[in-house]
Amino acid sequence: MKLKDRVSVITGGASGIGLASVLRFLQEGAAVVIADYNLATGEAAVAEARRQGFEQVDFIRTDVAKEADVEAMIARAVDQFGGLDIVFNNAGITGAIGPLTETTADDWDYTFAIIAKGVFLGIKHAARVMRARGSGGAIINTSSMGGLSGDAGPLVYSAAKAAVINLTRSAAVELAPDRIRVNAICPGFIATPLAAGGSDTSGTEREFAGKQPWPEAGTGDHVAAAALFLASDDAAFVTGESLVVDGGLFASGPGVSKQIPEVAGRNLPVAGVHKGSIGEEHELRLLSH
Repeated sequence: MKLKDRVSVITGGASGIGLASVLRFLQEGAAVVIADYNLATGEAAVAEARRQGFEQVDFIRTDVAKEADVEAMIARAVDQFGGLDIVFNNAGITGAIGPLTETTADDWDYTFAIIAKGVFLGIKHAARVMRARGSGGAIINTSSMGGLSGDAGPLVYSAAKAAVINLTRSAAVELAPDRIRVNAICPGFIATPLAAGGSDTSGTEREFAGKQPWPEAGTGDHVAAAALFLASDDAAFVTGESLVVDGGLFASGPGVSKQIPEVAGRNLPVAGVHKGSIGEEHELRLLSH
C-alpha cells in the first residue's frame, strides 16, 4: 500500500500504459481520476476497476491541449477525493510523421500541443494545488526513448518528447522548494493493445522481444511499476530524472532506425499527422504509450 490515501490523476488512463498505471495505483491504495479523451474507453476503464473491487476511481473526459480541460481534471480530483498528491501526465499522440521538409507547421503545432503543451498544463495546474496544500507531491511525465536520441522516433514526436525531458528538469528545480518532485519516464518497445492493433498483444510481444538486449518485450505493467516508484516515498529524494524503461535498448547504442526504419519517418513517402486518440498514444511500431 505504497500510495495509501493519496489522490492521483492519470492522463491517457483508459488504455495501455495509462490503464496499467491506474490499476497499479489503485492496488497500492490510491484514489485515481482517469483523464482521457476517449469517453467510451474511459467509462470502460472505470467499470473494469470497479469489477476488480476498487471504488476510489473516477473518470473525466479531457483534451490535454485545452487548459480549461486540464484545470477541470485537477479540480475533479480535489472535489471528488479531497486533494491531490500525484499527477501522471501520460497522454499523447504520435503526431506528425514523414520527411522534415514535407512536414507542415500545422502538424508540428498539433503534435507539440498534445505532447509538450499537455505536459506543461498538467504540471502547471497540479503544482498550483500541491503548492497551496503545502504537503508536496509527485508529478510524472511520459517522455520516450525518442526524446533521448535523434534516431529513435519520428522527428517531430522526438523533438516534443525531448521538450518533455527538459521541462521535467526545469520544473523539478523550480518546484523543489515546495517538495514537489517532477520526473519523467522514457519507455522503449512496449507491447500494448494499441501497438498490437487490438486486445491480443501476444504477436506484438513476440515481435518486440528481439528488439532489445532483454529477451522479452516490455509491457504496460513494466512502465506502471516505474511510475509507482516515482510516485511513492521510495523516490523521496529523486527529482528531475528521466527513467529509461526499455530492456537495455538505449544502452545498446545507436542505430534504432536501422532495426525498424519507419520509426524515424525516413521511409514514409507522404508527410502527415497521425492523430489517433489524444487520450492514449498510438505507436508507430516503436512508440511506447
